[in-house]
Amino acid sequence: MVPKESGSTLMKAIIFAGGVGTRLWPLSRKKSPKQFEKIVGNKSTLQLSAHRLLPDFSWKDIYVSTGKTYVKTVQEQLPVIPPRNVIGEPDMRDVGPAVGLITSLLVTESPMEPMVILWSDHLVKNESLFRKILKAANDEVATNPDRIIFVSQKPRFASENLGWIEYGKERAKRADIPFYGFVDFQYRPDVGTAKRYFESGHHAWNLGYFVTTPQFLWKQYARFAPNLYSSLKQIQSAWKTGTFDAVLQEVYPKLEKIHFDNAILEKLNPSQALVISENIGWSDIGAWEALKEALQETDGKNVTQGKVLLTDTSDSLIYNYTNQMAVTIDLEGFLVVNTGDVLLVCRKSSVGKIKKLVESMQGTENEYLT
Repeated sequence: MVPKESGSTLMKAIIFAGGVGTRLWPLSRKKSPKQFEKIVGNKSTLQLSAHRLLPDFSWKDIYVSTGKTYVKTVQEQLPVIPPRNVIGEPDMRDVGPAVGLITSLLVTESPMEPMVILWSDHLVKNESLFRKILKAANDEVATNPDRIIFVSQKPRFASENLGWIEYGKERAKRADIPFYGFVDFQYRPDVGTAKRYFESGHHAWNLGYFVTTPQFLWKQYARFAPNLYSSLKQIQSAWKTGTFDAVLQEVYPKLEKIHFDNAILEKLNPSQALVISENIGWSDIGAWEALKEALQETDGKNVTQGKVLLTDTSDSLIYNYTNQMAVTIDLEGFLVVNTGDVLLVCRKSSVGKIKKLVESMQGTENEYLT
């Protein structure tokens, strides 16, 4: 059943759905990355990311940036989004070029209309608060278009695996949502530093979500990444013409591979940035242990999907995508994932080895499983 067009338009929303996600192997693979798989309930995380924007967003104002290989998959999963709103990158050049590409296109259509950058492989439990935050950020940027607002998650624990954002004093408030001054970014701190951040009251998890105007962001590309800006302008000039696909195919694969943080964010004037830190129930479910933490009812509870039968099993994740019954006995702290052609069994503490295992399969007889 195709959802109805939502009744209101908040701003432009861009959902990034690139990457393979090897930490969720064997479910996530090159041919079908994690964002297209049913990891939570009966929708993919891409579908969840789009549907949580409703009813505040119009389908015609939702864009998806993905790899060229996955354009058809995106259109099948989100058929209500206009085909022209699905941007297929011909080559993965990291986040800097990806964000620059969509910015270069939107600045030609609605340079002053706020836009929000989102990611397709996250879980947000408090969707109503999330939409309230976006509305407040939209109103702030609409009033003050030369700024960027970072949307962050109040930390639930001292994570070493996530990026953090430091904020200062409250500088504004809209609809009971406070906006804080931006101080700095920190990336994957050590144990002691993460604990200090968690206890400080002035640090939050950095989600990679932000609200700004295309014009403001496009100016930052011109200032801080002139070579990237120049090449993107070539693609921009072909937008809405019959040569767009050809120009994109020609120019984009030659762009410098650089992360958005390194290209733009680290060089921004802090006075032009604000931070929202709220508990939206956010989780990065890019790895099995993170998925378990996000879905478990309480610490140590099992998380299951599919046909499973558990006996004396605790603190484990059992995902079964086959018609067979998966039975576990006397397991504690394990991951069991059965996709039919691969059965993964490992301790939660060993999840960091999954990516290395997948990389080691390249060039072998098992590469087809990656």
